[in-house]
Amino acid sequence: MTHRILIVDDQPDIRKLVNLTLQHLEDAELHEADNGMDGWQMARRLRPDLVLLDVMMPGELDGFQVCEKIKKDPELGPGTRIILLTARAQKEDLELGERVACDAYLTKAFSPLKLLDLVDDLLSRHG
Repeated sequence: MTHRILIVDDQPDIRKLVNLTLQHLEDAELHEADNGMDGWQMARRLRPDLVLLDVMMPGELDGFQVCEKIKKDPELGPGTRIILLTARAQKEDLELGERVACDAYLTKAFSPLKLLDLVDDLLSRHG
């Protein structure tokens, strides 16, 4: 079964690191967006199994807002796992991540192995 994974981050080097890390997964179809609005629109079109979502992005939608929109969308929310990627790991940020129903929170700079383990775990729960 192929898993669609959407990587949404405004920093090209982070997208590249995540992409290179996840290329090792079997049956992964990787897509990228560089801002929240494009990420939201791509999520609606692609219906990804997993979204890796930067929290702090310029433009109309930040990562928390995109996460909330995906989770509240009846066609996306129930089946879409979301990992929030952020340099911000204060208690308030973690609480906001919980409020918007993210599935996991990974602080930058993260270990590629930790990312792979987390993605593998969430996709295995996806079915």
